[in-house]
Amino acid sequence: MSGHELAGPVGAVVAGVYLAAVLGRPWPAGRTACWLGGVAAAVVGAPLTGHGDLRLHVLGHLLLGMLAPLLLVRAAPVTLALRTLPVVRARRLAGVLRSGPVRLAGHPVVAALLDVGGLWVMFRTGLHAAADPAVHALVAIHMLVAGTLFAAALVSPDPTPHRARLGLRAAVLVAVVAAHDVLAKTLYATPPPGIPAEQARAGAELLYYGGLPVELALMVLLGAEWWARDRRAALRPARAAS
Repeated sequence: MSGHELAGPVGAVVAGVYLAAVLGRPWPAGRTACWLGGVAAAVVGAPLTGHGDLRLHVLGHLLLGMLAPLLLVRAAPVTLALRTLPVVRARRLAGVLRSGPVRLAGHPVVAALLDVGGLWVMFRTGLHAAADPAVHALVAIHMLVAGTLFAAALVSPDPTPHRARLGLRAAVLVAVVAAHDVLAKTLYATPPPGIPAEQARAGAELLYYGGLPVELALMVLLGAEWWARDRRAALRPARAAS
């Protein structure tokens, strides 16, 4: 069984573990829906990332590397794990999250470089068209992990010991959106080797416009956090006076 054929069974297990943790516990239904939707997007998108047709490959990226990570992150899996695990294991998990490597990988700039930088390397070097199934599996894993790190660095509802400032996160998001759009334009103007011009143009248009809903969602979530922060700051003097 190839890596992409494992996506379905692995997705079922991941979804089942989350549902088992939620069972009998007060937990927002919206977060559960996000988790199930994210798993479904990943399962559908993973096989597409190994397709030779650039249009389908781009669709796989949109599902596996953008939509699935956002939904999985908004499901707050770390919070659920900390509430579900025994105390000793929960403390170990918290220690891992506070470690230097995790802190570095979760920094918005580093996560952005891994995410959009990997996308540039994949499309501009022809790595997406590699015939080796092992390469396809590694590409799919990178898409999901890098996309999840990026979404978590920007809009995770989970407790984060070293969350970056809102201004930095907003600036990184703007830069990543710009880099994503520039990549789409370069694919339109200069197709990757071996890709027909019409297919490249269709794939570039899908990359340019298809990522917009997720990018807008990230902007809205950051904006909502910014508004909530400013509102708390505005109410603080009144609460202190009372």
